[in-house]
Amino acid sequence: MGREKPIANKIIEYIRSLPRGWAIKTHGGQFSAGEPDVSGCVNGQAIHLEVKRNPRLDASPLQKTKLRQWSEAGAITGVVSSVDEVREMLKCFETNKS
Repeated sequence: MGREKPIANKIIEYIRSLPRGWAIKTHGGQFSAGEPDVSGCVNGQAIHLEVKRNPRLDASPLQKTKLRQWSEAGAITGVVSSVDEVREMLKCFETNKS
């Protein structure tokens, strides 16, 4: 994941700040090839995100396949490059701070 690691860490921190939110970084290896960089759950909703350091970069064909499989199973999925993108995806899980 290299240069994406700081972005992934911030995304994980954000997801963990949400009510009933939890996320982890998926570590690469021969048995996890193509799996999204961040896996989590907010209020019972699974989340799987591929992190790219540059918003113009796209996921590999294998990564796209894995994201599609997760999406078809009901997870929120996406290719993201910032916490703001994730915040927009998950805004329905934030609490109103009045």
